[in-house]
Amino acid sequence: MSGTALTPISDIQYQPGVCNIGPSEIARRRRAGHVGLVVSVVLLGALLALAAPHWMRLLLVLPAGASASGYLQARFHFCAGFGAQGVYNFGALGTVQPVVNAVARARDRARSLQIGAASLAIGLFVAIGASLLPIR
Repeated sequence: MSGTALTPISDIQYQPGVCNIGPSEIARRRRAGHVGLVVSVVLLGALLALAAPHWMRLLLVLPAGASASGYLQARFHFCAGFGAQGVYNFGALGTVQPVVNAVARARDRARSLQIGAASLAIGLFVAIGASLLPIR
């Protein structure tokens, strides 16, 4: 079998622009993704049940984008907010360490922008798709 093996979550370390959160923070981001997904589904169901106008379905951009953000951050082991702030955390929830290297902070900010842009794009895709569903 060829290819690279996945690094166990317990072995991950800070890598600028690549990985800035450990297992506890990853789990928190995954839960945020789950919550955003549930809110998106419930909101879409309510909008469809109420026969809301197509434009109102664009509201889905918020929970769908938030869900995507949580899942992307969990998948990439990278918190966009921490990257923007110049910190990382591999310890207990709520504790952070500063990123002191300017080049590392720049890489983290760039990755944060990528995750934010991807999350927005996914949220827009979901919202536009939902707005195209027929009203019954």
